[in-house]
Amino acid sequence: MSYDTEATPAASPAGALAAHIRKAGPLALISGLGGALAIWALAMLTQSLEQALLIAPFGASCVLLFALPSSPLAQPRNVIGGHFLSALVGLLVLMLVGDGALACGIGVGLAIAVMQITGTVHPPAGGNPLVVILTGAGWSFLAVPVLAGTIALVALAWAYHQTISKRSYPVEL
Repeated sequence: MSYDTEATPAASPAGALAAHIRKAGPLALISGLGGALAIWALAMLTQSLEQALLIAPFGASCVLLFALPSSPLAQPRNVIGGHFLSALVGLLVLMLVGDGALACGIGVGLAIAVMQITGTVHPPAGGNPLVVILTGAGWSFLAVPVLAGTIALVALAWAYHQTISKRSYPVEL
């Protein structure tokens, strides 16, 4: 009795990588372009207004806004609310606990809890208490860069998805 043992050859790792790049590459470039344009726009506004509109967590927010715009974590309520509440927590912890290592831990932990309780979870905003505590930010930090910056990012994401990526943003959840 004879069996046909001829199997389909397995794709090589290089072939699998090339196939993945062909499939994911165009959308990845569109997403990356959106993030680059948004951060560039905020950086240009920062220079022209001589007012800081950028903080490091906004770069991580762009990953969600431009690569995963349908994610619940990328929706305007989460982006704006998560950043605002986390920065507020950071300011309160800085005021009540100080700027030491314990304050950093308490700030991030409380920010996570507050975002969960309020339904505004946005992972990049978890870095806001660290920015606040490590830089000794003042209360104006809530308005600029946090509120102004997040509103601008959400508006830029909306405009980009409407005109360039043609992906839905924001989405109804």
